[in-house]
Amino acid sequence: MFTYAGVIINSSSSALDRAFTYAIPDALSNELKVGSRVLVPFGKGNRRTEGFVVSLIDSVQGEVKEISGLCDEIPLFTEKDLTLIEWMREKYLCTYLECIKVLIPSGITKGIRTRKENYVFTGEALAGRYDREPYRGIWSLVEANNGKYNKNRLSEEFGLSLSSVTSMIKNGFLLQREGTVSRYSKREYESYSRLELNRQQKVVVDGILGSEGTEFLIHGVTGSGKTEIYMHLVSEMISKGRDSIILVPEISLTPQMVERFKGRFGSGISVFHSRLSQGERFDEWFRVKEGKVRVAIGARSALFLPFSDLGMIIIDEEHEASYKSDSDPKYHAREVARMKSGLTGCKVVLGSATPALETYYRAVQGEIELYTLKERADGAKMPDVEVVDMREELKKNNRSIFSQELSEGIEECLARREQVILFLNRRGFSTFVSCRSCGYVYTCDSCDISLTYHHESGLLTCHYCGKSRKLDKLCPSCGSKYIKYFGIGTERLESEARRHFPGAKILRMDFDTTRKKDSHESIYTRFKNHEADILIGTQMVAKGLDFKGVTLVGIIAADLSLNLPDFRSNERTFQLITQVSGRAGRGRKSGKVIVQTYNPENSSIKHAVKGDYEGFFKEEIEIRRHMEYPPFADIMSINMSSENEELLIKSIQNVGIILKNMAADYDRIDLLGPSPCMISKIKDSYRWQLVLKGRIEPEFADYIRKTIYDLTKDVYNSIRISMDINPASLL
Repeated sequence: MFTYAGVIINSSSSALDRAFTYAIPDALSNELKVGSRVLVPFGKGNRRTEGFVVSLIDSVQGEVKEISGLCDEIPLFTEKDLTLIEWMREKYLCTYLECIKVLIPSGITKGIRTRKENYVFTGEALAGRYDREPYRGIWSLVEANNGKYNKNRLSEEFGLSLSSVTSMIKNGFLLQREGTVSRYSKREYESYSRLELNRQQKVVVDGILGSEGTEFLIHGVTGSGKTEIYMHLVSEMISKGRDSIILVPEISLTPQMVERFKGRFGSGISVFHSRLSQGERFDEWFRVKEGKVRVAIGARSALFLPFSDLGMIIIDEEHEASYKSDSDPKYHAREVARMKSGLTGCKVVLGSATPALETYYRAVQGEIELYTLKERADGAKMPDVEVVDMREELKKNNRSIFSQELSEGIEECLARREQVILFLNRRGFSTFVSCRSCGYVYTCDSCDISLTYHHESGLLTCHYCGKSRKLDKLCPSCGSKYIKYFGIGTERLESEARRHFPGAKILRMDFDTTRKKDSHESIYTRFKNHEADILIGTQMVAKGLDFKGVTLVGIIAADLSLNLPDFRSNERTFQLITQVSGRAGRGRKSGKVIVQTYNPENSSIKHAVKGDYEGFFKEEIEIRRHMEYPPFADIMSINMSSENEELLIKSIQNVGIILKNMAADYDRIDLLGPSPCMISKIKDSYRWQLVLKGRIEPEFADYIRKTIYDLTKDVYNSIRISMDINPASLL
C-alpha cells in the first residue's frame, strides 16, 4: 500500500514543472491511482489547488502536506499514458501539465461533467378527468417516446401544453427519471455497404494484417481506394475486439469520413475535433473511457482518446501540416502514433497520394513497410492536366482571373450539367489595398502585415489578430481618392465567377464561410447533392473530398505557395496541385485539370502536372541532402516575442551569443540569426528568431531550453519564448 503521491500542480508556471510529494490520507488509500485528479494545499497559504497524481511512493524523508480530496471517481490517465507524457515532455520541450492537458477533456478542470436531466415516461393508466383529450394524446406520445425527452423538449417538439404535461406528472400519469444527456451526435447515416476489394487493395490489406511490422505507408494515387482499405482494416480490428483511431487533417474532411464509417459500422463511432463544444468533447471522451465505442474519427487531438485496447491508428493524408501542433506541446501526430505503437503494440498506417518527404525517405530506407497503389480503384482514368502560362494570357490582353481555356472549360461543364471546383489558396477579396497616388498600403496597427479587404463585410481585416476597420474613401496619407485593390482571394474569385457565369449556382468553402458549427458539413452535403455547380475554396477543398459529378478543376494561382521563403515551399506546391487535381474525374466521366501559373518551368509544378511523385522525390531529396534539411538534419526554432522591442532584441542577442558558443562545441550544428521573423510583429508583440540546424539530440535540446530560460529569467514576464523541433514552417 502506497502512502505518498507525486503530484503535478495545475499551474502554467514552468518553475513548478516537477512533482510535489503529498501524503495520501487513509480514506483515499484504496481510491487514489496514477492519473487521479486531486485537491492539495499548496504554497505558504496552503491554498487548495488542483493537481494530477503522476507517481505513488512508499516512503519519503521529512514532513509533507496531505492530499485534501479526490476530484473524480476515475483516473484521467494511466501509467502507460504517463510514459507517453514523460516522452512528450522531453521531446517537445514543454511541461508535464501541457502534456497532461492534451490527454484529458479540455472542460473537466472548468467543471464540465456528465449532464443529467429528468426524462419523461408513462405512469399509471389514465383515469377520472384525465381520461380524455388532450391527456390521451399526450400519454400516447410519451408511450411512443419513453425516456427520449424531458418535459420542456417534449412540449416544444410536439406542441404540447407544458402545464398539461406538468399536471400529469404531478398526478402520477407521467413519471420522471433521471438520465444522462447525450451531447454527442446520434445522427443516422445512409448505409455504406462493404465493397469488394480489387487486387491491389487486397494486397495492401492482407500485407498489413499479416505483417509483424508496426508502421506502414500506403502511397496511393488520388481515388485509389485508400478509404475502403482503412474500413477493411478497422473491420478486422472490430472482429478481434480491438480499438481503432482514424485521423483526418481537416474538419472539412470529417463529414465525408464520418458519413462512410457510420454508414458502414453504425452509430457507435466517436467523432472528436476542435469544433465540438466542451460538453460534446467530454461526452465523446467519456464514451471512449467507458469502452462504449471501438472506433474514433477526428483531427489530431483524437490520437489521445483513452482507448483501452488500441489495435490500429490510421493517419489519412499524413503529409498535412495540420498534424503538427503549433501550441505546446508542439507534437507531430506521426511521431506520437509511433510512440503509442511502442506502448500498445498497435499498428500505424499512414496514407497519402503525396507523402511527406521525411515519411517516404523512411519508407525507402526500409524503416516503414511501403505499399503503392498506382491506379484508381474503380478503373477510372487519372484526369488530363493542362498548364496555362498566365504571362501569355496577358500578352493576349486577357486580364481576367480566368484564362481563356478555363473560362471555356467551365462553360462546357455547365452546359453538360457537370460540376467544377476552383481552387485558390488565399481567402478574402483582395490581398492588400493601397493608394495609387502615394503608394500607401493599409497595414494592421498590431501586426506587421497588410490588411485584407473583405467585400461582403466592407471591412479591412487582419488575418493574424482579427482586427478590422472600415476602408477610407480618401487615402489617410495623402488625401487622394485613388484607392485600389490588389491581388485576389476566394471572395473575389466568387464575385468574378458570378459575373462571368451568371446562371451558375456557386458555393464557397474557406475560413470565412465555415466559422459556424457544422458549416463544413452543410457545404459538403449541398455540393454532393448537386445543389451547386461550382465550389470555390482554399486548401479545404484540395484533398480527400470525393464528388462524382466534378469533371473540371481549375487551379487559379498554382505558384502562390512557391513564393514563401520556406524550405518546404516546393513540396507544399507539389502536394497542393496533385491533391486538388485528384478531385476531378472520380465518377464515370473523365476529368480535366487546368493549372494557371506564371512559373510553368518550376520543377515541382512540372512533376505535379505529370503526377510524378517519385521524380519529384528524387530531385527534392537531393536538395535537402545538400542543404542539410530534414530528414538529414533537425531544425530547432527559438522564437522570442515581446511588446518591448528594445528589451527583446537585447535578450535574444544575449541568447544568440551563448548559443553560438554552445553550437561551436558540437560537430555540424549551425546557428542562424538572431533576426526578425518574416512577420516581425503580431498582436502588438515584436518577433525575433534563432534557428539551430544539425543533429539535435533530445538531451542537447533540453540543455538549450534550460539555458535559455536561465538567461531570460529576469525578464520572464516581459518576453514569451517558444521552442520547436522541426516546425511545420519557419515563417
